[in-house]
Amino acid sequence: MRDFAELIRTLDSTNKTSLKVEALTDYFKVAQDRDKVWAIAILSHRRPPRPVNTTLLRTWASQLANIPLWLFEESYHIVGDLAETIALVIPVSEANSEKTLTQFLEEMIDLKTRTDEEKKEYLFENWKLLNYYERFVFSKLITGSFRIGVSQKLMTRALSKATGIEEDILAYKLMGNWDPERITFTQLVLEENEEDYLSKPYPFYLAYAIEGEVESLGDVREWTAEHKWDGIRSQVIIRNNELFVWSRGEELVTDKYPEFEAFVKAIPNGTVLDGEILPYIEEEIGTFNDLQTRIGRKTVSKALLKKTPVILKAYDILEWEAKDIRVLAYAERRKILEKLYSEVSAEMAGDDFPLHLSETISFQNWDEVAAERDRAREERSEGLMLKRLDSPYLVGRKKGDWWKWKVAPLTIDAVLTYAMRGHGRRTNLFTDYTFGLWDEEKKELVTFAKAYSGLTDAEFRKVDAWIKKNTLERFGPVRSVVPHHVFEIAFEGVAESKRHKSGVATRFPRILRWRQDKKIEDANTLEDLKGLIQ
Repeated sequence: MRDFAELIRTLDSTNKTSLKVEALTDYFKVAQDRDKVWAIAILSHRRPPRPVNTTLLRTWASQLANIPLWLFEESYHIVGDLAETIALVIPVSEANSEKTLTQFLEEMIDLKTRTDEEKKEYLFENWKLLNYYERFVFSKLITGSFRIGVSQKLMTRALSKATGIEEDILAYKLMGNWDPERITFTQLVLEENEEDYLSKPYPFYLAYAIEGEVESLGDVREWTAEHKWDGIRSQVIIRNNELFVWSRGEELVTDKYPEFEAFVKAIPNGTVLDGEILPYIEEEIGTFNDLQTRIGRKTVSKALLKKTPVILKAYDILEWEAKDIRVLAYAERRKILEKLYSEVSAEMAGDDFPLHLSETISFQNWDEVAAERDRAREERSEGLMLKRLDSPYLVGRKKGDWWKWKVAPLTIDAVLTYAMRGHGRRTNLFTDYTFGLWDEEKKELVTFAKAYSGLTDAEFRKVDAWIKKNTLERFGPVRSVVPHHVFEIAFEGVAESKRHKSGVATRFPRILRWRQDKKIEDANTLEDLKGLIQ
């Protein structure tokens, strides 16, 4: 545990990628194999479930620190991170623990079934045995929310340096539904085992946003375009007469989309499709808000299947006839995909088959591309994807061959109504804001969105100072403020929602600018927002 905590300390203390890779590489060279597996799992978001709820953690930490709970809570709101707060308030110990990272994690997994008194005793014993950074890491693992400034790509790069195995191969090995409790380092990283690849997806290829003018991409004849669909990026795998559906977050979600079982009979074995899961209601693409009714459900009822059916909008094929074809040019892969779709469509004609093709768009110049982008919302898309015709399917986010060109966001002017302290370097500032719009009938502001990005550091400091002087009420870490400031809020989409008091849900809201030129009477109304729903 000491070595892993030292690794986290190093990673947490630098923004330099080279230093992070160096620290991870050194760790992977010297750590025990079991600890390596758990480190890979933690850094790729495969943490064990939380054994103790945060209410008990806060209560017990305040008791061990011998401070009142209200003081711990106030400290927590200032620090902004529960594990860091615990590490700071508990007295420093001269003791040491020789337990490994694996031992701690195995104990935490076992702890989940223990009584509250046993959990408390375990926490007290170990909090006292650990130094500050070890206690911080231990508490992070206990909370089940271990996040550190290291991407899986960066971790994979370090693992490649430590083992000599190519990054692309490692990225593929680390995909899938492997269990850190049962798999060894040799099985996960060093060993070749064909059976392990039955359900594995390929690492996703991700696009960058267009920078500057689209004409800078060069000759328009070298590119193709299609709509950028607003759903769940997925890979659908048919191997050995079995179906596997993976989300981009490396979550196996096959059971969430029983409609896709129809693929097993219609699509040949050895096929992997890349596409977007979309709601498809009454022969039309729905909104992401519609899709959310399917996300996170433990069981999908017949009523829900009928209310919100889904399709796979396929735009690429990565495996065909059991061969990895990612090295082929995009144009060649599309020919294979289109031929497959044509044959399957003919065979399944008359059925509500949930496979659709994301059509490519032909054009003669960049003006025609721009015109198609302008009508994206009519197609229920976010904009366009631009792909170079000769591009292979790469790993991760790469510049050059795939670009996303989203439509300009929707905007509305809203009034700041609530504020909460931020996180990280903004823990001492109120930077997380809630906004309201006018309900003309009731003559009051109704909350509709939250946002915490878009202002400069100087603007955040200025708004923070005003909030502290104009607080109306306090609700724990949240303050209601005097309605005074107007902000222009940008968002990608808007839909009706029964879950929100306003009756409307916005997609990816963020602050576009502070409208100091406007009074609150000039802010928009709920009806204005609803008028943007298509």
